[in-house]
Amino acid sequence: MAADAPHPDEMPTVDQARGERADAARNRAKILATAERLVTEHGVDKLSLNSVAAAAGVGVGTVYRRFEDQAGLVEALMEHREAQLRQAMTGGPPPLGPGAPPVERIRAFLHAYVDLLESYAPLMAEAETTMSRARRYRTGLYAVHHRHLATLISKARPDADARYLADALLAPLAAGLYSYQRHEEGLSIERIKRGLDTLLAGIPGRKR
Repeated sequence: MAADAPHPDEMPTVDQARGERADAARNRAKILATAERLVTEHGVDKLSLNSVAAAAGVGVGTVYRRFEDQAGLVEALMEHREAQLRQAMTGGPPPLGPGAPPVERIRAFLHAYVDLLESYAPLMAEAETTMSRARRYRTGLYAVHHRHLATLISKARPDADARYLADALLAPLAAGLYSYQRHEEGLSIERIKRGLDTLLAGIPGRKR
């Protein structure tokens, strides 16, 4: 394991379906890939099990048996995207994965998370409103991302308050705020990423 990669216990992956037949696993992957494409093309609000089944070339009953309803499909799709992000963070190529300087890895993560929010922020914002503060910040995805950033900040700035700065960098990525900035204020993705880069500029990399 690379020296700057978080311990696997700190970066859990989403549970994968166990004991699936090979054809069932292929169908699941095909359905999720198709749903991902439809979300990219039309937005998550336009996603339906019928449209996914038609585009994937599988029976609609297959999609309903696998995901039950639209909420189940979207949840699986979000988990799939998040699992891909975490896999890239722990074992993918730099700069998102190990091997790049810490600040470059932080920047790659922030930008990658903006890309995820672009597709799923409205649904994620709804989930945020139903969570208790303890659940939202101490467990789940936020805790995983916080540990990742705090680890990298500590490497870039051993003298800094890494835990606080990790919170400060994650705050602009709250799904509700992102949705407001994009759809109410009209901020572009590029502008949001530039703003994150400006915040990150306050954490200079360790001199070699």
